[in-house]
Amino acid sequence: MRAGVGDELVVHGKVVGQHDRTAEILEVLGKDGEPPYRVRFEDGHETVILPSPDAVVRHVKGEA
Repeated sequence: MRAGVGDELVVHGKVVGQHDRTAEILEVLGKDGEPPYRVRFEDGHETVILPSPDAVVRHVKGEA
């Protein structure tokens, strides 16, 4: 998984009825776009996260 500042991290719900959560990547703490990432979720909560396999990066449009 590789990401850049401004990309979105989508964490899929793990159980029926649990919604996906989306976070903006504020800082990449790993080497060459690798995790961990400092993120801000929709509710304003900020945290450092090591994404699980059920998470995907949605890249910002316009980047190469």
